[in-house]
Amino acid sequence: MLKGKRIVVLGGSAGIGRAVAEQAAREGAKVVVGSSNAARVAAAVADMPGAEGHAVNLRAEPEVKAFFERLGAIDHLVYTAGEELMLAPLDGLDLAKARAFFELRFWGALSAVKAARPHLARDGSIVLTSGTAGLRPHAGFVIGSSICGAMEAVTRTLAVELAPIRVNIVTPGFVDTDLWSNVPEAARRQMFADAAAKLPVGRIGKAADIAEHYLGFLRGAYVTGQSLVVDGGGVLV
Repeated sequence: MLKGKRIVVLGGSAGIGRAVAEQAAREGAKVVVGSSNAARVAAAVADMPGAEGHAVNLRAEPEVKAFFERLGAIDHLVYTAGEELMLAPLDGLDLAKARAFFELRFWGALSAVKAARPHLARDGSIVLTSGTAGLRPHAGFVIGSSICGAMEAVTRTLAVELAPIRVNIVTPGFVDTDLWSNVPEAARRQMFADAAAKLPVGRIGKAADIAEHYLGFLRGAYVTGQSLVVDGGGVLV
């Protein structure tokens, strides 16, 4: 169902976004990868026959708008862009940095949808990204949890406002990607091991595990305004 479809993956140079782009390309989609790091974009598309890549500052609305104007008609938009997680207790929270953390994950997503909307096919879709911190937060996740909650509300609203374009959101749990790179390696591995021991599936997620469900939303012509939790059962335990 994705063969020949033009799919823009913002944040597609690494992690879950790259896995989405690679799987879509394998199904014959015409993939466009957008990210701020030109070198990583080039490396990503080199492994995807027929894909094109562009360096774009997703924090800058004029640049995002110009990017979509250059692209022209598209069928689907996937937004997975994000930087390392901001983890801090409230007492130690730097509010200036906390506000900046919203720029890419929240405002960047909103500006991308706004800019893409005029170019999206009427039977196309948008898939955004949240996280289970919005459903089951832990101490130190106040900013991440807030963004997750906001993104789910945005998804439901846009599904109504942008209809018939479908708008959905994937909510991953623990996934081994570069987003955890600000946690020291030993502590990160211990955190993953502890989480895996509690998860019903017995392991931490991989980017490819999550990517399949983004593609499911792209294919699913009768689903909109929905959030899909892909967390190995983490919210249950």
